[in-house]
Order: sequence, then C-alpha cells, then structure tokens
Amino acid sequence: MAANQLVLTACLAERGSLRYTPAGLPALDLKLEHESQVEDAGQRRQVKAALKAVAFGSNAERLAGQALGSIWTFQGFLATPGSAKHPVLHIQDFQQD
Repeated sequence: MAANQLVLTACLAERGSLRYTPAGLPALDLKLEHESQVEDAGQRRQVKAALKAVAFGSNAERLAGQALGSIWTFQGFLATPGSAKHPVLHIQDFQQD
C-alpha cells in the first residue's frame, strides 16, 4: 500500500471565503507558508515553501476563524486537482504549534 501523508508546520498566509460544495459541505481554500532549516548532504540549508491547501467540513469551519499569520501543524495528503499542475494539501487535522 502506498503512503500519502504530509505533516507540515506552516503559517496561515492567505484564506479564501468559506464556501460550500454542491453536497453542502463547508470548504476553505488556503495558502500556507513554511520556513525552516534542514540538513541536506551534510550542510545546513534554509528552506522556504508555499503550498496551496484545502479544508473541508469542521476543519474548514475552524480554520475560517483563525488569524492570518498564525502558525499551525497541518496533517493531510497531497492531490493534484483536475488539470492543475501543482499538488494541493488536503488538510485532515491541524493543531496550534
């Protein structure tokens, strides 16, 4: 069985308006920004990444009320929607860092 799990500590950089799917499920589009230092090939390296994300249901409702700039640890999976070129993090859980 293949694994598709991502855990990322990131800043809530942008947040769309709370919307609803055709099935009536709350949905929220987000942009997350991550910055850290990692060791790569024996060297310390500064890493920055921006990632689109989406949350559904109660997670969407909870994230809609959080402050931009706040830092969270997000857990979820990656998927590339439709004809998009870049993966999106589907948030399954999150907690204050």
